[in-house]
Amino acid sequence: MMISNLYEKRLLDQIEIVPKNVTLVIAETDLESYDGFKKIESFVIWCKEVGVEDITVYISIIDLGENANQTLRLNTIKKIEAALENTPYEVTMFTPDGVKKIGKGGKASFNISIGYGGKKELSDAIRSIASKITSGQLNSNAITEETISSHLVFKSEPDLVIRAGEQRLTDFLIWQAVYSELYFAEVNWADFRRMDLLRAIRDYQKRERRFGK
Repeated sequence: MMISNLYEKRLLDQIEIVPKNVTLVIAETDLESYDGFKKIESFVIWCKEVGVEDITVYISIIDLGENANQTLRLNTIKKIEAALENTPYEVTMFTPDGVKKIGKGGKASFNISIGYGGKKELSDAIRSIASKITSGQLNSNAITEETISSHLVFKSEPDLVIRAGEQRLTDFLIWQAVYSELYFAEVNWADFRRMDLLRAIRDYQKRERRFGK
C-alpha cells in the first residue's frame, strides 16, 4: 500500500482488527461529478489493501416519485458504467429494475446497490415466501429467520456500515445490518479520503461487538 503521509501510516499501524464485510452508504446527491463516481473504485481499492473481503456500496435515491426515481436511477447507472467500465473488478449492480454486471471481471468483486433499499428487498422476500406457501412449496409453520434470510438479495451481514457526510442511515440492509457497527464520517463523499476509511476501521476495532446480547 502506498502511504501518502505520516498520519495515514500512524493510522495503519494502529489497525489490528479489520472488518471482513464493509458497506458504504452514500446519497445520489453526493455524486455530483465523474470524480465522485470514480472514487467508488478508489474506496474498494483502499478496502482491499487493508484486508476487507466483502464490499457493498449503496447509493440512495431521494424519493421524488417512481417516474423521477427511475430517471435518477438510469442516470446514475450510466455514470457508474462510464466510471467503472475498465475497473479490474467484477461489479454487480442491483436496482429495483434488475441486476447487471460491469467491469473487467477480475478475481475480486464488489456490489453496488442503486436505490434498492431494505424495505423493497424485504417486501420482495415476503412476497416470494407467500407465493411458495400458496403453491404448497413451503409450510407457514416452518418459516424461520433463516427462511427470510435465504430469500433476501444480499446474503452478507456487514461488520461495519460507513455513512459519508450524514448522521443518519437509509433503510438499506435493515435485516442484515441489525447487529452491524455504524460509523458516521464527518466528511461528505466529495472529501472522503483513504484516511477516513482508516479512521472508521480504527473506531470499529475499539468497539465490543455484542450482536444484540
